[in-house]
Amino acid sequence: MTHTTNNTRKWITLLIVSTALLLIVIDMTVLYTALPRLTHDLGASASAKLWIINAYTVVVSGFLLGMGALGDRVGYKRMFIAGLAVFGAASLCAAYAPGAGALIAARAFLGLGASMMMPATLAIIRLAFTDDRERALAIGVWAAVAFGGAALGPVVGGVLLEYFWWGSVFLINVPVVLVSLVLGLWLLPGQRATSRRPWDFVGSVQVFAALVCLVLTIKEFAKPEPSLAVAVASGTLSIVAMLLFVRRQRRSTSPLIDFSLFRNPHFSSGVIAATVASAALVGVELVFSQRLQLVTGLTPLEAGLAILPIPLAAFVAGPVAGLLLARIGSRRIIVLGLAATAVALFGLALTVEASGFARVAVLALLGMSVGATMTAASNAVMNNAPEDRAGMAASVEEVSYELGSVLGVALLGSVLSSSYTAALIIPRTLAVPASASDGIDAALLAAESLPAHAATQLVSLAHAAFDKGFFAVIAAAVLMVIAAAGSVAAIGWQAGARRQRTRTGECAS
Repeated sequence: MTHTTNNTRKWITLLIVSTALLLIVIDMTVLYTALPRLTHDLGASASAKLWIINAYTVVVSGFLLGMGALGDRVGYKRMFIAGLAVFGAASLCAAYAPGAGALIAARAFLGLGASMMMPATLAIIRLAFTDDRERALAIGVWAAVAFGGAALGPVVGGVLLEYFWWGSVFLINVPVVLVSLVLGLWLLPGQRATSRRPWDFVGSVQVFAALVCLVLTIKEFAKPEPSLAVAVASGTLSIVAMLLFVRRQRRSTSPLIDFSLFRNPHFSSGVIAATVASAALVGVELVFSQRLQLVTGLTPLEAGLAILPIPLAAFVAGPVAGLLLARIGSRRIIVLGLAATAVALFGLALTVEASGFARVAVLALLGMSVGATMTAASNAVMNNAPEDRAGMAASVEEVSYELGSVLGVALLGSVLSSSYTAALIIPRTLAVPASASDGIDAALLAAESLPAHAATQLVSLAHAAFDKGFFAVIAAAVLMVIAAAGSVAAIGWQAGARRQRTRTGECAS
């Protein structure tokens, strides 16, 4: 009877943490379909628009490592519950934000709550499931929720915007948070701290500063007239902050990151795969969802439904990949998943004007390949770290995911911005504001105040320029994914060669 109760409870635990995870990852992408309307209503600039997206992921990335270590110290249930409370309060503030600045601040506090919860979700799973096969399946479910939920965000945003105002995409979090708080306090197992390591707040701030300055550098280079001084200054600060963090961690007796973990080829391969797969999916999905609305003319709901094959396929691929891990191995699934992702992205470029089965098939392949890659990557990271480093390993895996999201939005978004600006050549006879070159949102807004003929000409030029930027983004994403697949394969080959030399040496002796 006790065994049955314990077995049921661990699956209930998985359900509770997966529900919270779903909120976290949906909030990463839920604004994609809301962004055009939100930008229009709040009068947000192109820079503010990117920060509305990036404030959340930058804060999550910056504090994940510290929160993972803190979870090891104070217990994962406490961190999970506290994070839920912060997330719910920040959601309420974001829903009624009066301007772009207030929304950015609320998004930052959402990121703080998410950074408290995320390491706890994966660490709780790692400790609740002691059987390797069950743990692989549970991590597969976690990965499916993580990537499928991120892909589901634009769908949720589209459905809500069809009937409500843009703040509803945040307000919907509140009742889910309240239910999760009650169930979490009641049903989640109370776990003792697995570590007495002190919390390195200074290290967390150093990582946060490095990421913020990195995003600022990327965004500066993407401007129509970038300032070399600003880009060099922010880039230098990013490098200095990261070097200080690395030095601090290597000297610390209780580091936020134990860099020796990266000597394990399975661990490092998982980190690379999670970062690149996340960057490709999130960056491309942001650009694609905007194209569906701003170029094709779909409503937010129609754009969300058009993207639906991605999350549906990811939800299926995660658990299936988890079941196949024991037979195939994580490295092979990672390499195959990344290769399939590159094929899917290339197919998206070819079918961007298509509809029906061709587009559905390409988007489903993208969802399946990324879902399988994420499952194998998460499994490789969590199963190649000691139990007393579960929070640290979970933080590293989730930093990879969040950092990939930040880079996907900042890097691929900057590729789109710079390509659009370079491609948009406005005739001198067409008197439009200079802001039209900043982005397609600004061009369409400017067109609203022009005579019909001039407006039609400007919209046509903006659409053509955006499409050139879209293809540049796809090309950049494909190159990233191929490079990652090659890196993981090379790491595996080197590890295999070392094992072979070791065996040969043992036989010779």
